[in-house]
Amino acid sequence: MLLNARLPSMGALKSSANVSRLAKISSRSLATIVEDKVRQNNWENYSFLNYKKNVETLNVVRDRLKRPFTFAEKILYGHLDDPHGQDIERGISYLKLRPDRVACQDATAQMAILQFMSAGMPQVATPTTVHCDHLIEAQIGGEKDLARAIDINDEVYNFLATASAKYNIGFWRPGSGIIHQIVLENYAFPGALMIGTDSHTPNAGGLGMLAIGVGGADAVDVMAGLPWELKAPKVIGVKLTGKLSGWTAPKDIILKVAGILTVKGGTGAIVEYFGEGVDSLSCTGMATICNMGAEIGATTSTFPYNMRMADYLKATKRGFVAEQANLYADLLKADEGAEYDQLIEIDLNTLEPHVNGPFTPDLATPISKMKEAVVENGWPTEVKVALIGSCTNSSYEDMSRAASIAQDALNHGLKAQSLYTVTPGSEQIRATIARDGQLKVFEEFGGLLLANACGPCIGQWDRRDVKKGEKNTIVSSYNRNFTGRNDSNPATHAFVTSPDLVTAFAIAGDLRFNPMTDTLKDQDGNEFMLAEPTGAGLPTLGYDPGNDTYQAPPEDRSVVSVAVAPTSDRLQVLKPFKPWDGSDAYNLPILIKSKGKTTTDHISQAGPWLKYRGHLENISNNYMIGAINEENDKANTVKNVFTGEYAGVPDTARYYRDHDQKWVVVGGDNFGEGSSREHAALEPRFLGGFAIIVKSFARIHETNLKKQGMLPLTFADPSAYDKIKPDDNVDIIGVTSLSPGKNVKLVIHPKGGEVWETELAHTYNDEQIEWFKAGSALNKMAATNK
Repeated sequence: MLLNARLPSMGALKSSANVSRLAKISSRSLATIVEDKVRQNNWENYSFLNYKKNVETLNVVRDRLKRPFTFAEKILYGHLDDPHGQDIERGISYLKLRPDRVACQDATAQMAILQFMSAGMPQVATPTTVHCDHLIEAQIGGEKDLARAIDINDEVYNFLATASAKYNIGFWRPGSGIIHQIVLENYAFPGALMIGTDSHTPNAGGLGMLAIGVGGADAVDVMAGLPWELKAPKVIGVKLTGKLSGWTAPKDIILKVAGILTVKGGTGAIVEYFGEGVDSLSCTGMATICNMGAEIGATTSTFPYNMRMADYLKATKRGFVAEQANLYADLLKADEGAEYDQLIEIDLNTLEPHVNGPFTPDLATPISKMKEAVVENGWPTEVKVALIGSCTNSSYEDMSRAASIAQDALNHGLKAQSLYTVTPGSEQIRATIARDGQLKVFEEFGGLLLANACGPCIGQWDRRDVKKGEKNTIVSSYNRNFTGRNDSNPATHAFVTSPDLVTAFAIAGDLRFNPMTDTLKDQDGNEFMLAEPTGAGLPTLGYDPGNDTYQAPPEDRSVVSVAVAPTSDRLQVLKPFKPWDGSDAYNLPILIKSKGKTTTDHISQAGPWLKYRGHLENISNNYMIGAINEENDKANTVKNVFTGEYAGVPDTARYYRDHDQKWVVVGGDNFGEGSSREHAALEPRFLGGFAIIVKSFARIHETNLKKQGMLPLTFADPSAYDKIKPDDNVDIIGVTSLSPGKNVKLVIHPKGGEVWETELAHTYNDEQIEWFKAGSALNKMAATNK
């Protein structure tokens, strides 16, 4: 049944005298003006809008560059740490920025907070929130799954709650919802700059924000009050004309863009949407588009401020933010004549619904060609499971449109033929659609309500309807569909589309179904076509806040203690990595030469491993276990060069480390694409790695490696990747003279062959080189704070 679940209390928190003293702020309190400053949100009395300062900073840059700016540039340049002296060139310069906020989800927050604790500061210097959304496994239903998660993860939740209280961090308890939806509902505002420890942080671009996914080490910098560094992105413009109608939804815009740009086409760029078509989109629809921009490798995505955003701000009780944004409207859009590095035009009048996949989010197929593609490719036609919701598509509008389709089916005597799950993005969404009747429709339709959490979208799914290895099809309104991503079954063909099409596929139970042209048979055997979906962008009766799930920091934080048990297998206090030894590296074995796509899911899997995100030693047991070894086409089976025996990747890496042997990994294109998880960089460093050598890197992973003292290097000649063999040994020469723009040399010693060499490029600047020398960025920070 679809239940109006109450949030269970966490035992450890319930008994904590520290947390019982926490100050409470009413979820319905209105922001107040303090010393003529306007608050950013309803929860914090210490964070304010900075539009005036942003304009002043931006004007300094205007005087220097004397050209029109894109909207994305206005936000970036308005947040520069040193607008007078900052070098500014798209794709070249490293910008030092001052973000307005930091947001962390619970899986990454553990390591971020552990790192922050080692910096020795009394509280965060930048407004920060923690959101408990990743550790709740979907199994039998929302209420019971949530209760089980709170019981299983009690130690971690207590750590996060007490650490948040200690360091002045807002804490959203399990059951609150997914980080990106909570940010959109409570914290995002036009023209702001935010970083978040999750790759789908760009969701907040739906409210005119530049919200950028980063690793935990970047978050720690900003939490500690240091400027944040970002390579000046290029700007891709997407001009929208016309208006969406019928079965076409906002999701189809980003599915189309993903097909155009591919999973790496947005790398190093911000995607900025503009044009007359923007005004027809709801704020949450724009958030959907920005959210999935992570799938094209974009730094982030954003939309210019408009009245749809103002309406959403008012609906979420932040009309005071909209009033200020209206006063600074010129700041919150691109200048006339602004130029883009690449321009894409999409006519919404002619845009078709799309289905992307399987196995990659950029394989885009219009619905009119889907039937043909299914047959030609031999994809399983039966839709086993249809899943709506997630951080990408769980708005009131999404749920309303999907419910209208389900109701149409019910009116004809039909229910879901596939298993059908519903994941609300937040407690507010769950409570509102429970009040307004959509949940009742989903229940009658045969739907299962999951917890307000990430769930199957990130692999937190105890799926039992098929056996592992069984070929099958699932369809979701999620964002990411890499092999094994949702259910750990490499044979599952996962497709992403709008909640509308997901629901239509659930009714037909067939991947070949096209609701725009195909008929169904009602309970009496009569043919009919599903009506086009309908649904309001905002609830007529306003949002119902539901259960109170927010914990504010206490006024007296001195009484709070943060305990990490030394015997814990979930949490482990960090020890600093050793500084670089000052020499080049010789005779390094290749731990693994990975073949094909190597995402962060291959490097550091999620799912059952999420519980170890706060324990570096334990989570390092999953390093590269999903990557395919070119030598034998197997996963997690590599040869130890000393013993000649084959073992798991982390086992072999530990052997090398414990015998004082540095090692390297060799990989292909866009290495480390996917989630922002810094564990994919922490683990190789912890296991004794020296360098990761690839054709190209995904942005966040490359930065994460730098932060942890690893050397991320790329083949100057990509063909060298094909020539190098897994059993070669290598030297890396030129590290002693590492400098910006200067290549280093890779000398390859083949077994029984002639020595050869090739050049390796890097993107280090002077400051990042200091991180490497110090052993990590955190080591450098700690030394500076002494």
